[in-house]
Amino acid sequence: MSIQSLTRYCLTKKGSKEDYPFGDDILVIKVSSKIFAFITERNHQPSISLKCDPFIAENLRQQHPAVTPGYHLNKSHWNTVILDGSIPEQEICSMIDHSYELVFKKLVKVEKEAVLQGEA
Repeated sequence: MSIQSLTRYCLTKKGSKEDYPFGDDILVIKVSSKIFAFITERNHQPSISLKCDPFIAENLRQQHPAVTPGYHLNKSHWNTVILDGSIPEQEICSMIDHSYELVFKKLVKVEKEAVLQGEA
């Protein structure tokens, strides 16, 4: 899965938008004011960091060598997925969906309503 296709998929999520608050080399995807994905390239390898339930995060790390604790993030709540082709695209999309849902649930009521009404 390429960085471009990852970005396109993330931006299909309701209320999502891209930002570069940490510089040109780290694409941040937010829903309202909260980040649900970091997309970057490290050591010439594209990767995506996603929020994850701690139990599921650990399980994914055990199943896939390409899934590691979040790089420069809370290690129990974030995973970094190296896009080396070892994880099926559908599974990566499911991880993105999970991250988006976790972050959306934590939005304040006003932000949730704005997203749902297409105003965010």
